Amino acid sequence: MTSSADTGDRPVLLEVRDAVVHYGRIQALHGVSLVVHEGELVTLLGSNGAGKTTTMRAISGLRALTSGSVWFEGQDISRVKAHLRVASGLIQAPEGRGVFPGMSVLENLEMGCYGRKFATKSEHDERLDWVLETFPRLAERRSQVGGTLSGGEQQMLAIGRALMARPRVLLLDEPSMGLAPMVISQIFRIISEINNQGTTVLLVEQNAQQALSRSDRAYILETGNVTRTGPARELLADDAVRAAYLGVA
Repeated sequence: MTSSADTGDRPVLLEVRDAVVHYGRIQALHGVSLVVHEGELVTLLGSNGAGKTTTMRAISGLRALTSGSVWFEGQDISRVKAHLRVASGLIQAPEGRGVFPGMSVLENLEMGCYGRKFATKSEHDERLDWVLETFPRLAERRSQVGGTLSGGEQQMLAIGRALMARPRVLLLDEPSMGLAPMVISQIFRIISEINNQGTTVLLVEQNAQQALSRSDRAYILETGNVTRTGPARELLADDAVRAAYLGVA
């Protein structure tokens, strides 16, 4: 994990500048700004309706900005279509997992390569082997159809599929949603391992304890506004944050 002091020496891979998003007359984001440096694991924390998924959709190109901008590797990609953002290495594992229920685990993983072609078959095979080593449960179930997997296994499959696209930045939207506590701990351990192996991660979460204990930095989003930001461990120790998100008085 990167210390907060190290970020100044690392290039900025992803930056959101003063993002404003509307759904009709309803303003969902009120000038959201955030930065993710290479190698970091950054969490965007907030309750339901705070604007977390809207922020992620704006970064992915699935929701147009009313104003503001999104920058990736030093380029303004605010008007770049979603599939081209994927091709450049900005990869999202969406909320709700979105596995293809009638396809096998291997077929689901192969779909992650769509639009991110490998130079050689050996490169592809090495990547697939790495994903299956990262998720041994998927290796055991490689021929099983996605719709028959447990919730935790489907989440692993969604993350593994995203990793097959070789992300420069991996966007994870609510990976703990609907999972049992033991499975949540396992998912977060895997996310930490992926980050420690060099993948930059932006994580959207409600589970403050797991997210903040494993992140470098965090942003707290409330009703479409960033209200707090700082090193994740400092926020985890903050009484106001603990009271709001951990139920600790």
